[in-house]
Amino acid sequence: MKYLLDTHVFLWYTDGSQKLSEAAENLIDNPNNVIYFSIASLWEIAIKIGIGRLDLSFNSLISRLENSGFFVLQPQSSHLGGIINLPPIHKDPFDRLLIATALAENMTILTADENIHKYDVNWIW
Repeated sequence: MKYLLDTHVFLWYTDGSQKLSEAAENLIDNPNNVIYFSIASLWEIAIKIGIGRLDLSFNSLISRLENSGFFVLQPQSSHLGGIINLPPIHKDPFDRLLIATALAENMTILTADENIHKYDVNWIW
């Protein structure tokens, strides 16, 4: 199976946080699954570090990503075009891109975000 990590799931997983659900952790750790991390999430994290909402070293984050074994997914025009068809449930541009990406690539999003759960996209928590 192919899974796309929401931004917080990546941070919780690489931090070893207790906030990560057991189901999500098991799916990420399963070698039969392919785990993706969107460059959009990296962009979101960089913004949050820059405005002081995340206290994290960006270089440390890049190191975590490089050591994770996750596939980094670049936004494609099909992902961006998919945003147009999403209902206006909420306005977070990063979440909307993750949803459109998951739909275009037939992926399941690993997320605790209740807003993403409101969209017609496969998700697990």
